[in-house]
Amino acid sequence: MLFDTHVHLNARQFDEDREEVIKRAKEAGVDYMVVVGFDRETIPLAIEIAESHDNIYAAVGWHPVDAIDMEESDLEWIEELSSHPKVVAIGEMGLDYHWDKSPEDVQKEVFRKQIRLAKKVQMPIIIHNREATQDIVDVLKEENAEEVGGIMHCYSGSVEIAEECVKMNFYISLGGPVTFKNAKKPKEVAEAISLEHMLVETDCPFLAPHPNRGTRNEPAYVKLVAEKVAEIKGLSLEEVGQKTTENAFKLFKLDQ
Repeated sequence: MLFDTHVHLNARQFDEDREEVIKRAKEAGVDYMVVVGFDRETIPLAIEIAESHDNIYAAVGWHPVDAIDMEESDLEWIEELSSHPKVVAIGEMGLDYHWDKSPEDVQKEVFRKQIRLAKKVQMPIIIHNREATQDIVDVLKEENAEEVGGIMHCYSGSVEIAEECVKMNFYISLGGPVTFKNAKKPKEVAEAISLEHMLVETDCPFLAPHPNRGTRNEPAYVKLVAEKVAEIKGLSLEEVGQKTTENAFKLFKLDQ
């Protein structure tokens, strides 16, 4: 049993074979997944996919790269959608300093607004972080985000920051990079962080795990992530699958 907590099945890369991809995931033992919508185009499709499949859920939020495009009506829309029975989280949200489309101050403002919204509707948040670790941690602390907690999505930072995030009620979610031969930090995190505070994901269609690196990622490959975590921790795949699935159900307030 596996729960892929972060998929983009609403991406155009899956337009031709989405149902086949979902079928392959189920055959690989991936029983549950969350489709993440992050702008006006991807949010409606995330909900549509979730509505069409029993064990697929949706998250709705606004990506930091596009923060400059967000209007107040978009925030109101996300709040409205948060009451949908298949919506389980707000996000992805956060900070991304790699691309320069949205100024840092605008990103922070949109990030804070979404945290406050999540606290208002009492839903966990999904954090996107690229080259902005300290600012992410600072904003989470300043906004008392531990009140709702959430996921440090596709975590790639240090063990020390991961431990700080766990103290703030966040799960550490590992994806394809933990399987990369030269990816030292994710492996250190997999070893150091208790399975009690861990999730697995693909972030498909991006970051396909070894040996599929460089190809289109898909939810079935989350098994490769879980296998690597199991190897690092000296556990069975079943143990990792069961516990990370339990963690996801607890975080998303689902009945198992």
